[in-house]
Amino acid sequence: MATNQPQTLKGFRDFLPRQKRKRDFVAQKVREIFEIFGFEPLETPTLEYASLLLGKYGQEADKLIYSFKDRGEREVALRYDQTVPSARVLAQYQNVLPKYFRRYQIQNVFRADNTQKGRYREFTQCDIDIFGSTSPVADAEILATTYFAFKNVGFKQVDLAINDRQTLFKALEPFATEKVNVFSIIQTIDKLDKIGKGNVLQELLDKGLPSSQANDAFRTISEAQPSANLKEIIDYAVKLGVSEKSLKFTPRLARGLDYYTGMIFEVNLPEYATGSCGGGGRYDKLINQLGGVDIPAVGIAFGFDRMVDAAEELNIIPTENIGTQVLVTIFDPNLIYNSLTVAEKLRQAKIKTELYPAIDKLDKQLKYADKIRVPYVVIVGPEEIKTNVVKVKNMKTGEQKETTITEIVKLLNG
Repeated sequence: MATNQPQTLKGFRDFLPRQKRKRDFVAQKVREIFEIFGFEPLETPTLEYASLLLGKYGQEADKLIYSFKDRGEREVALRYDQTVPSARVLAQYQNVLPKYFRRYQIQNVFRADNTQKGRYREFTQCDIDIFGSTSPVADAEILATTYFAFKNVGFKQVDLAINDRQTLFKALEPFATEKVNVFSIIQTIDKLDKIGKGNVLQELLDKGLPSSQANDAFRTISEAQPSANLKEIIDYAVKLGVSEKSLKFTPRLARGLDYYTGMIFEVNLPEYATGSCGGGGRYDKLINQLGGVDIPAVGIAFGFDRMVDAAEELNIIPTENIGTQVLVTIFDPNLIYNSLTVAEKLRQAKIKTELYPAIDKLDKQLKYADKIRVPYVVIVGPEEIKTNVVKVKNMKTGEQKETTITEIVKLLNG
Protein backbone atom coordinates (compact mmCIF):
# COMPACT_ATOMS: atom_id res chain seq x y z
CA MET A 1 0.00 0.00 0.00
CA ALA A 2 1.38 3.39 -0.98
CA THR A 3 1.98 5.89 1.81
CA ASN A 4 3.07 9.51 2.03
CA GLN A 5 5.27 8.67 5.01
CA PRO A 6 8.63 7.12 3.98
CA GLN A 7 9.07 3.75 5.66
CA THR A 8 10.59 0.32 5.18
CA LEU A 9 8.59 -2.76 4.28
CA LYS A 10 7.52 -4.96 7.19
CA GLY A 11 10.32 -7.38 8.02
CA PHE A 12 12.97 -5.26 6.26
CA ARG A 13 15.32 -2.83 7.97
CA ASP A 14 17.70 0.09 7.54
CA PHE A 15 20.93 0.12 9.50
CA LEU A 16 22.16 3.56 10.48
CA PRO A 17 25.91 4.05 11.00
CA ARG A 18 26.27 3.03 14.65
CA GLN A 19 24.21 -0.12 14.17
CA LYS A 20 26.02 -0.94 10.94
CA ARG A 21 29.37 -0.65 12.74
CA LYS A 22 28.18 -3.15 15.33
CA ARG A 23 27.21 -5.55 12.57
CA ASP A 24 30.56 -5.02 10.89
CA PHE A 25 32.32 -5.81 14.17
CA VAL A 26 30.54 -9.17 14.47
CA ALA A 27 31.11 -9.96 10.78
CA GLN A 28 34.82 -9.22 11.09
CA LYS A 29 35.16 -11.43 14.16
CA VAL A 30 33.56 -14.43 12.47
CA ARG A 31 35.46 -13.76 9.23
CA GLU A 32 38.74 -13.88 11.17
CA ILE A 33 37.99 -17.43 12.28
CA PHE A 34 36.75 -18.51 8.85
CA GLU A 35 40.07 -17.41 7.38
CA ILE A 36 42.10 -19.05 10.18
CA PHE A 37 40.35 -22.36 9.42
CA GLY A 38 41.19 -22.07 5.71
CA PHE A 39 37.79 -21.10 4.26
CA GLU A 40 37.64 -19.08 1.02
CA PRO A 41 35.14 -16.21 0.36
CA LEU A 42 32.26 -16.68 -2.10
CA GLU A 43 29.32 -14.57 -3.33
CA THR A 44 26.29 -15.63 -5.38
CA PRO A 45 23.48 -13.58 -7.03
CA THR A 46 20.45 -12.38 -5.10
CA LEU A 47 18.17 -13.80 -7.82
CA GLU A 48 18.20 -17.41 -9.01
CA TYR A 49 15.90 -19.39 -11.28
CA ALA A 50 12.91 -20.39 -9.16
CA SER A 51 13.32 -24.01 -10.25
CA LEU A 52 16.71 -24.08 -8.53
CA LEU A 53 15.23 -23.19 -5.14
CA LEU A 54 11.75 -24.71 -5.13
CA GLY A 55 11.52 -28.29 -3.95
CA LYS A 56 14.86 -28.26 -2.12
CA TYR A 57 13.73 -27.26 1.37
CA GLY A 58 10.43 -29.09 1.87
CA GLN A 59 6.84 -28.02 1.27
CA GLU A 60 6.56 -25.79 4.33
CA ALA A 61 9.76 -23.90 3.53
CA ASP A 62 8.79 -23.54 -0.14
CA LYS A 63 5.89 -21.35 0.97
CA LEU A 64 8.39 -18.83 2.34
CA ILE A 65 10.31 -18.36 -0.93
CA TYR A 66 9.79 -15.02 -2.68
CA SER A 67 9.21 -16.04 -6.31
CA PHE A 68 7.90 -14.05 -9.29
CA LYS A 69 8.20 -13.52 -13.04
CA ASP A 70 10.76 -11.04 -14.28
CA ARG A 71 10.27 -8.81 -17.34
CA GLY A 72 11.49 -11.61 -19.56
CA GLU A 73 8.71 -13.85 -18.19
CA ARG A 74 11.29 -16.04 -16.45
CA GLU A 75 10.32 -17.64 -13.14
CA VAL A 76 12.86 -16.30 -10.64
CA ALA A 77 13.19 -16.26 -6.86
CA LEU A 78 15.07 -14.40 -4.17
CA ARG A 79 17.80 -16.37 -2.41
CA TYR A 80 16.20 -18.33 0.47
CA ASP A 81 19.51 -19.49 1.88
CA GLN A 82 23.09 -19.78 0.66
CA THR A 83 23.39 -23.55 0.65
CA VAL A 84 21.42 -24.32 -2.49
CA PRO A 85 23.02 -21.50 -4.56
CA SER A 86 26.44 -22.71 -3.41
CA ALA A 87 25.54 -26.22 -4.47
CA ARG A 88 24.72 -24.78 -7.87
CA VAL A 89 28.17 -23.13 -7.94
CA LEU A 90 29.80 -26.49 -7.18
CA ALA A 91 27.95 -28.15 -10.04
CA GLN A 92 28.57 -25.27 -12.43
CA TYR A 93 32.29 -24.79 -11.67
CA GLN A 94 33.29 -28.35 -10.81
CA ASN A 95 36.30 -28.24 -13.16
CA VAL A 96 37.57 -24.95 -11.70
CA LEU A 97 37.26 -25.40 -7.95
CA PRO A 98 39.53 -27.67 -5.87
CA LYS A 99 38.30 -31.13 -4.86
CA TYR A 100 37.94 -30.26 -1.18
CA PHE A 101 36.63 -26.73 -1.63
CA ARG A 102 35.73 -24.96 1.61
CA ARG A 103 33.94 -21.66 1.39
CA TYR A 104 32.43 -18.97 3.56
CA GLN A 105 29.68 -16.61 2.44
CA ILE A 106 28.17 -13.58 4.19
CA GLN A 107 25.14 -12.26 2.28
CA ASN A 108 21.48 -11.42 2.75
CA VAL A 109 18.70 -13.97 2.25
CA PHE A 110 14.93 -13.50 1.95
CA ARG A 111 11.96 -15.35 3.45
CA ALA A 112 8.27 -14.45 3.43
CA ASP A 113 8.01 -15.36 7.10
CA ASN A 114 5.93 -14.02 9.99
CA THR A 115 7.99 -11.30 11.66
CA GLN A 116 8.86 -11.36 15.37
CA LYS A 117 11.82 -10.55 17.59
CA GLY A 118 14.92 -11.98 15.95
CA ARG A 119 13.04 -13.06 12.81
CA TYR A 120 12.95 -10.90 9.66
CA ARG A 121 12.08 -11.20 5.98
CA GLU A 122 15.49 -10.01 4.88
CA PHE A 123 18.41 -11.03 7.01
CA THR A 124 22.08 -11.88 6.81
CA GLN A 125 23.51 -15.37 6.91
CA CYS A 126 27.11 -16.43 7.47
CA ASP A 127 27.70 -19.81 5.87
CA ILE A 128 30.65 -22.16 5.93
CA ASP A 129 30.83 -25.43 4.01
CA ILE A 130 33.36 -28.11 3.15
CA PHE A 131 32.69 -29.86 -0.16
CA GLY A 132 34.02 -33.13 -1.53
CA SER A 133 34.71 -35.03 1.70
CA THR A 134 32.62 -37.64 3.50
CA SER A 135 35.12 -37.91 6.35
CA PRO A 136 33.95 -37.14 9.89
CA VAL A 137 37.01 -34.88 10.04
CA ALA A 138 35.16 -32.41 7.78
CA ASP A 139 32.10 -32.50 10.08
CA ALA A 140 34.34 -31.86 13.08
CA GLU A 141 36.03 -28.95 11.28
CA ILE A 142 32.62 -27.32 10.75
CA LEU A 143 31.77 -27.77 14.43
CA ALA A 144 35.12 -26.34 15.54
CA THR A 145 34.98 -23.36 13.18
CA THR A 146 31.46 -22.57 14.38
CA TYR A 147 32.41 -22.85 18.04
CA PHE A 148 35.46 -20.61 17.75
CA ALA A 149 33.67 -18.04 15.55
CA PHE A 150 31.08 -17.48 18.26
CA LYS A 151 33.76 -17.45 20.95
CA ASN A 152 35.77 -14.91 18.94
CA VAL A 153 32.80 -12.54 18.92
CA GLY A 154 32.88 -12.71 22.71
CA PHE A 155 30.16 -15.15 23.75
CA LYS A 156 31.22 -16.91 26.96
CA GLN A 157 29.09 -20.03 26.60
CA VAL A 158 28.45 -21.62 23.18
CA ASP A 159 26.40 -24.84 23.03
CA LEU A 160 26.24 -27.04 19.94
CA ALA A 161 23.15 -29.27 19.99
CA ILE A 162 24.09 -32.20 17.76
CA ASN A 163 22.30 -35.20 16.27
CA ASP A 164 22.49 -37.61 13.33
CA ARG A 165 19.84 -37.53 10.61
CA GLN A 166 20.13 -41.31 10.23
CA THR A 167 19.29 -41.70 13.92
CA LEU A 168 16.13 -39.72 13.28
CA PHE A 169 15.10 -41.81 10.28
CA LYS A 170 15.80 -45.09 12.05
CA ALA A 171 13.71 -44.02 15.03
CA LEU A 172 10.83 -42.34 13.18
CA GLU A 173 10.31 -44.29 9.95
CA PRO A 174 8.29 -47.04 11.72
CA PHE A 175 5.69 -44.41 12.66
CA ALA A 176 5.24 -42.90 9.18
CA THR A 177 1.99 -43.48 7.33
CA GLU A 178 0.75 -42.89 3.80
CA LYS A 179 -0.75 -39.65 5.04
CA VAL A 180 2.17 -38.47 7.20
CA ASN A 181 5.61 -39.31 5.82
CA VAL A 182 8.81 -39.33 7.85
CA PHE A 183 9.89 -35.91 6.53
CA SER A 184 6.67 -34.35 7.81
CA ILE A 185 7.17 -35.95 11.22
CA ILE A 186 10.74 -34.61 11.36
CA GLN A 187 9.64 -31.09 10.41
CA THR A 188 7.14 -31.07 13.28
CA ILE A 189 9.56 -32.49 15.86
CA ASP A 190 12.04 -29.81 14.78
CA LYS A 191 9.68 -27.24 16.32
CA LEU A 192 9.99 -28.65 19.84
CA ASP A 193 12.00 -25.74 21.29
CA LYS A 194 9.68 -23.19 19.68
CA ILE A 195 6.24 -24.62 20.48
CA GLY A 196 6.77 -27.22 23.20
CA LYS A 197 5.96 -30.93 23.49
CA GLY A 198 2.18 -30.50 23.74
CA ASN A 199 1.95 -28.46 20.56
CA VAL A 200 4.32 -30.82 18.73
CA LEU A 201 2.08 -33.77 19.58
CA GLN A 202 -1.02 -31.78 18.60
CA GLU A 203 0.52 -30.85 15.25
CA LEU A 204 1.31 -34.52 14.56
CA LEU A 205 -2.33 -35.34 15.36
CA ASP A 206 -3.53 -32.53 13.09
CA LYS A 207 -1.42 -33.92 10.27
CA GLY A 208 -3.21 -37.25 10.65
CA LEU A 209 -0.90 -39.35 12.82
CA PRO A 210 -2.85 -41.54 15.31
CA SER A 211 -2.46 -40.49 18.94
CA SER A 212 -0.65 -43.66 20.03
CA GLN A 213 1.83 -43.40 17.16
CA ALA A 214 2.49 -39.71 17.84
CA ASN A 215 3.30 -40.42 21.49
CA ASP A 216 5.37 -43.50 20.65
CA ALA A 217 7.33 -41.57 18.03
CA PHE A 218 8.13 -38.82 20.51
CA ARG A 219 9.18 -41.29 23.22
CA THR A 220 11.32 -43.37 20.83
CA ILE A 221 13.29 -40.41 19.53
CA SER A 222 13.79 -39.07 23.05
CA GLU A 223 15.46 -42.36 24.06
CA ALA A 224 17.76 -42.62 21.02
CA GLN A 225 21.55 -42.94 21.44
CA PRO A 226 24.29 -41.30 19.31
CA SER A 227 25.52 -43.32 16.33
CA ALA A 228 29.12 -44.50 16.00
CA ASN A 229 29.65 -41.87 13.30
CA LEU A 230 28.40 -39.09 15.57
CA LYS A 231 30.61 -40.27 18.44
CA GLU A 232 33.63 -40.08 16.13
CA ILE A 233 32.71 -36.56 14.96
CA ILE A 234 32.34 -35.38 18.56
CA ASP A 235 35.69 -36.93 19.50
CA TYR A 236 37.44 -35.15 16.59
CA ALA A 237 35.80 -31.83 17.48
CA VAL A 238 37.08 -32.09 21.04
CA LYS A 239 40.57 -32.77 19.69
CA LEU A 240 40.23 -29.57 17.63
CA GLY A 241 39.66 -27.60 20.83
CA VAL A 242 35.88 -27.55 21.24
CA SER A 243 34.79 -27.85 24.87
CA GLU A 244 33.27 -31.29 25.42
CA LYS A 245 30.62 -29.67 27.62
CA SER A 246 29.52 -27.56 24.65
CA LEU A 247 28.76 -30.59 22.44
CA LYS A 248 25.32 -31.75 23.51
CA PHE A 249 23.76 -34.85 21.91
CA THR A 250 20.12 -33.91 21.32
CA PRO A 251 18.15 -36.84 19.83
CA ARG A 252 15.02 -34.76 19.19
CA LEU A 253 16.94 -32.19 17.14
CA ALA A 254 15.53 -32.51 13.62
CA ARG A 255 16.64 -29.58 11.40
CA GLY A 256 13.48 -29.83 9.29
CA LEU A 257 15.04 -29.37 5.84
CA ASP A 258 14.79 -32.36 3.53
CA TYR A 259 18.31 -32.26 2.13
CA TYR A 260 20.24 -33.28 5.29
CA THR A 261 21.74 -36.79 5.19
CA GLY A 262 24.01 -37.15 8.23
CA MET A 263 25.13 -35.04 11.18
CA ILE A 264 22.87 -32.10 12.03
CA PHE A 265 23.42 -29.42 14.66
CA GLU A 266 22.31 -26.04 16.01
CA VAL A 267 24.06 -23.23 17.89
CA ASN A 268 22.54 -22.09 21.18
CA LEU A 269 23.68 -19.31 23.50
CA PRO A 270 22.41 -20.05 27.04
CA GLU A 271 22.53 -16.36 27.96
CA TYR A 272 20.34 -15.44 24.97
CA ALA A 273 16.80 -16.77 25.10
CA THR A 274 15.41 -15.73 21.70
CA GLY A 275 16.35 -18.98 19.90
CA SER A 276 18.94 -20.80 17.86
CA CYS A 277 21.70 -18.66 16.36
CA GLY A 278 22.58 -21.06 13.55
CA GLY A 279 22.10 -24.54 12.20
CA GLY A 280 23.51 -26.95 9.68
CA GLY A 281 24.77 -30.43 8.99
CA ARG A 282 25.78 -32.88 6.28
CA TYR A 283 23.99 -32.89 2.91
CA ASP A 284 25.64 -35.38 0.56
CA LYS A 285 22.94 -35.64 -2.14
CA LEU A 286 21.97 -32.03 -2.85
CA ILE A 287 24.65 -31.12 -5.40
CA ASN A 288 24.00 -34.34 -7.32
CA GLN A 289 20.31 -33.43 -7.30
CA LEU A 290 21.09 -30.01 -8.73
CA GLY A 291 23.77 -30.73 -11.28
CA GLY A 292 24.19 -34.48 -11.60
CA VAL A 293 27.63 -34.32 -9.93
CA ASP A 294 28.28 -36.41 -6.84
CA ILE A 295 29.85 -33.94 -4.39
CA PRO A 296 29.24 -34.58 -0.67
CA ALA A 297 29.08 -31.55 1.63
CA VAL A 298 28.78 -30.41 5.23
CA GLY A 299 28.20 -26.90 6.56
CA ILE A 300 26.25 -24.42 8.64
CA ALA A 301 24.34 -21.16 8.24
CA PHE A 302 24.82 -18.72 11.12
CA GLY A 303 21.85 -16.58 12.10
CA PHE A 304 23.87 -13.40 11.79
CA ASP A 305 21.12 -11.00 12.89
CA ARG A 306 20.52 -13.01 16.04
CA MET A 307 24.26 -13.03 16.69
CA VAL A 308 24.28 -9.24 16.58
CA ASP A 309 21.14 -9.00 18.73
CA ALA A 310 22.68 -11.37 21.26
CA ALA A 311 25.99 -9.49 21.27
CA GLU A 312 24.14 -6.22 21.88
CA GLU A 313 21.97 -7.72 24.61
CA LEU A 314 25.02 -9.13 26.38
CA ASN A 315 27.06 -5.92 25.92
CA ILE A 316 30.03 -7.60 24.26
CA ILE A 317 30.38 -5.22 21.31
CA PRO A 318 32.93 -2.47 22.10
CA THR A 319 31.52 1.03 21.97
CA GLU A 320 34.82 2.91 22.05
CA ASN A 321 36.76 3.68 18.87
CA ILE A 322 34.46 1.75 16.56
CA GLY A 323 33.58 4.85 14.57
CA THR A 324 35.06 8.24 13.83
CA GLN A 325 37.69 9.06 16.46
CA VAL A 326 38.35 12.74 15.77
CA LEU A 327 36.54 15.74 14.35
CA VAL A 328 38.88 18.40 12.98
CA THR A 329 37.24 21.82 13.15
CA ILE A 330 37.72 24.78 10.82
CA PHE A 331 38.37 27.84 12.98
CA ASP A 332 37.76 30.42 10.25
CA PRO A 333 38.06 30.73 6.43
CA ASN A 334 41.70 31.88 6.68
CA LEU A 335 42.76 28.70 8.47
CA ILE A 336 41.16 26.09 6.18
CA TYR A 337 44.53 24.90 4.85
CA ASN A 338 45.79 24.36 8.39
CA SER A 339 42.79 22.18 9.24
CA LEU A 340 43.19 20.25 5.98
CA THR A 341 46.83 19.56 6.84
CA VAL A 342 45.96 18.32 10.32
CA ALA A 343 43.23 16.02 8.94
CA GLU A 344 45.61 14.64 6.33
CA LYS A 345 48.29 13.86 8.93
CA LEU A 346 45.82 12.09 11.20
CA ARG A 347 44.49 10.01 8.33
CA GLN A 348 48.00 9.08 7.28
CA ALA A 349 48.43 7.73 10.80
CA LYS A 350 45.26 5.61 10.32
CA ILE A 351 43.18 7.72 12.70
CA LYS A 352 39.49 7.77 11.72
CA THR A 353 39.07 11.48 11.09
CA GLU A 354 36.13 13.62 9.99
CA LEU A 355 36.81 17.14 8.72
CA TYR A 356 33.98 19.55 9.46
CA PRO A 357 32.66 20.32 5.95
CA ALA A 358 31.50 23.92 6.36
CA ILE A 359 32.39 27.33 7.81
CA ASP A 360 30.51 27.68 11.09
CA LYS A 361 31.00 29.10 14.54
CA LEU A 362 33.17 26.88 16.73
CA ASP A 363 30.33 26.37 19.19
CA LYS A 364 28.17 24.94 16.42
CA GLN A 365 30.96 22.57 15.37
CA LEU A 366 31.32 21.33 18.96
CA LYS A 367 27.57 20.70 19.19
CA TYR A 368 27.82 18.69 15.96
CA ALA A 369 30.68 16.65 17.43
CA ASP A 370 28.59 15.91 20.50
CA LYS A 371 25.64 14.81 18.36
CA ILE A 372 27.70 12.34 16.32
CA ARG A 373 29.35 11.11 19.54
CA VAL A 374 32.88 11.62 18.33
CA PRO A 375 35.25 11.21 21.32
CA TYR A 376 37.74 13.96 20.44
CA VAL A 377 37.71 17.34 18.68
CA VAL A 378 40.83 19.00 17.30
CA ILE A 379 40.84 22.80 17.16
CA VAL A 380 43.35 24.59 14.96
CA GLY A 381 43.19 28.28 15.88
CA PRO A 382 45.60 31.19 15.30
CA GLU A 383 47.21 30.87 18.74
CA GLU A 384 47.87 27.16 18.21
CA ILE A 385 49.40 27.80 14.81
CA LYS A 386 51.85 30.29 16.31
CA THR A 387 53.18 27.67 18.74
CA ASN A 388 52.96 24.74 16.31
CA VAL A 389 50.41 22.80 18.39
CA VAL A 390 46.72 21.98 18.24
CA LYS A 391 44.05 21.98 20.90
CA VAL A 392 42.32 18.66 21.59
CA LYS A 393 39.07 18.39 23.52
CA ASN A 394 37.80 15.21 25.15
CA MET A 395 34.05 15.34 24.46
CA LYS A 396 33.21 12.92 27.26
CA THR A 397 35.03 14.71 30.09
CA GLY A 398 35.18 18.21 28.63
CA GLU A 399 38.93 18.33 29.28
CA GLN A 400 40.83 20.47 26.77
CA LYS A 401 44.60 20.75 26.30
CA GLU A 402 47.25 21.80 23.82
CA THR A 403 49.32 19.02 22.26
CA THR A 404 50.98 17.87 19.04
CA ILE A 405 49.71 15.68 16.23
CA THR A 406 52.24 13.05 17.27
CA GLU A 407 50.79 12.94 20.78
CA ILE A 408 47.22 12.69 19.45
CA VAL A 409 48.27 9.72 17.31
CA LYS A 410 49.84 8.04 20.37
CA LEU A 411 46.68 8.67 22.37
CA LEU A 412 44.30 7.23 19.81
CA ASN A 413 46.46 4.33 18.63
CA GLY A 414 47.55 3.41 22.12
